[in-house]
Amino acid sequence: PHEPRPRPRPRPARRLRRSRPTMRELYALDPDIAFLNHGSFGACPRPVLAAQQRWRDRLEAQPVQFFARDLPELLAAVRRDLGAFVGADPDDLALLINATAGVNAVLRSLEFAPGDELLTTDHEYNATINVLRGVAERHGARVVVARVPFPVASPDEIVDAVLGAVTDRTRLALVSHVTSPSALVFPIEAIVAALAERGVETLVDGAHAPGMVPLDLERIGAAWYAANLHKWVCAPKGAAFLHVRRDRQPGIRPPVISHGANEPPGTRSRFRAEFDWQGTLDPTAWLAVGDTLRFVGGLLDGGWPVVMARNHDLGLRTRAVATEALGLAADAPAPAAMLGSMVALPLPETGPWAAAAGGSSPLDTDPLQARLVAEFGVEVPIYPFPVPAAQSPEPARRLIRISSALHNGPDDVERLVAALRAIAAEG
Repeated sequence: PHEPRPRPRPRPARRLRRSRPTMRELYALDPDIAFLNHGSFGACPRPVLAAQQRWRDRLEAQPVQFFARDLPELLAAVRRDLGAFVGADPDDLALLINATAGVNAVLRSLEFAPGDELLTTDHEYNATINVLRGVAERHGARVVVARVPFPVASPDEIVDAVLGAVTDRTRLALVSHVTSPSALVFPIEAIVAALAERGVETLVDGAHAPGMVPLDLERIGAAWYAANLHKWVCAPKGAAFLHVRRDRQPGIRPPVISHGANEPPGTRSRFRAEFDWQGTLDPTAWLAVGDTLRFVGGLLDGGWPVVMARNHDLGLRTRAVATEALGLAADAPAPAAMLGSMVALPLPETGPWAAAAGGSSPLDTDPLQARLVAEFGVEVPIYPFPVPAAQSPEPARRLIRISSALHNGPDDVERLVAALRAIAAEG
């Protein structure tokens, strides 16, 4: 009989190696655009958006159970995660849709008298100055704008400029922690302490601070601190908070007054009751905050301190390349310690980059900004400084503000520089 032929041994199945997504691929950003404007509206990683959708699915599966029974404890868990991240007691935190809503909540809750002065700086955000002016007009008060140098050589120059505008009529100061138009990290703890010595409480506009710089709100000691989480924390749009020092919580009310206003006295303060229920809204951006803090903080070994340091270092590399291309001093516009994850640089007043600004509103698109994105695929903001609401007596300058986020790399700013040089070569 013939010997049976041995069967061929099956080859092991070929394993498909799936490479880990790059940092840029974790975000839903258009891959054809060098996105250097994280500072305006942030960018949310795909896994965080997926986590938000899971919260939304749970909400829609049983809305009554979700809103009426589950939500209070879910929000408490968010505040615990957030409090640990920003250095605050969770019960001193209120969740809001954006930092501007927090500024509104504070300023529109306070009473002022005719002749009172509300202090801010010419580095403040256009929208928040508008809130300040609206409240001042209603009470017969007036807005005083401290002129802060730009470029700036040291933190002391900022403190001196703010204190130099204080008078015996100053009732409140609105000061940014990280300025939106000039991208400077203000010495906020020193400013708050110095103003407090003069009897002036501070409302801090911290829109850019969480996720960009380490925070310890209790140490800063401001009466009020409003901040976004959709920017440098990379949470979904609609995630923000207001921190109110315990002694200042009475009388501070949310932008929307709802059922909490007449909740029977019990375990919760009126501050807690009113801010935790602001009518029916989609709270899933808030509920995804814990997911965001864990996910983004886990992207680099060492957690959030390493994430912030990485973006800061990239920002300094960006400054070095951009200042050379624009013919500016290498240390413009401030010492490295006063920069976070953004750098704002003045554009030359003459030459190919000196086109007039697109309009008086900071939401208008500058012609150069429009050209950079349309022809070169580079998204970067260009705008007048100081902002229109600051009503500066000096002519506005045009700044270009370059962000350095986790989804950015050196190639993004190199693409910007190449575009600027191409435009310069035409002129």
